[in-house]
Amino acid sequence: MNAPELNAQLRRSLAVLVDSADELRDLDQQLGDGDLGITVSMGSRAVIAALEELPGDATPTDIARATAKAFANANPSTMAALVAGALLAGSRVWADKTEISVTDAQAFVEAAAGSIAQRGKTQRDDKTIYDGLADVADALKGATDARQATDAAVAAAAGAVERTTPLQSRRGRASWLQERSIGIPDPGATALLRFAEAWRVSRPEESALLS
Repeated sequence: MNAPELNAQLRRSLAVLVDSADELRDLDQQLGDGDLGITVSMGSRAVIAALEELPGDATPTDIARATAKAFANANPSTMAALVAGALLAGSRVWADKTEISVTDAQAFVEAAAGSIAQRGKTQRDDKTIYDGLADVADALKGATDARQATDAAVAAAAGAVERTTPLQSRRGRASWLQERSIGIPDPGATALLRFAEAWRVSRPEESALLS
């Protein structure tokens, strides 16, 4: 995928992701402060606008950095800051890249997950977005083409939500609920799943099938 294709794919995916804002708001009202739906919808719209303004010769790193800046500037939330930091971490592994391969995508997700783990002081089974990112990073290691990689990412993100739902939240506001968090899907991990699903249905070949 070259840079213009990446830019377009991101904008199509985020346009789909905003449809999940109400679901994410409702989930976050059960486990957090209820602002995740707003974070996702405002951030997605801001990123789409920023990517539309990028010059035609913007590199994949430029695109990732513009995405991080727009998402963070649109929201004052902790989640937005963590996501922006993760995107910047990913952008650094794309330095000098003009085309993004499956291997490059895996490296990006792995770096993003590492950023979330470090800045959020979280690990697997804390029941956060990190669970999804770490599982997606692992799943992408075996992917051989873009379609397989996307399908693997969706499956891994869905598996992380399912795996962590029975767990007790151990980070953020959700941890305040202690055992009452058990049985409720994590909003951040669910947001990652909805983004992966949006990416899949927004692929040009999939969009053609849906039209």
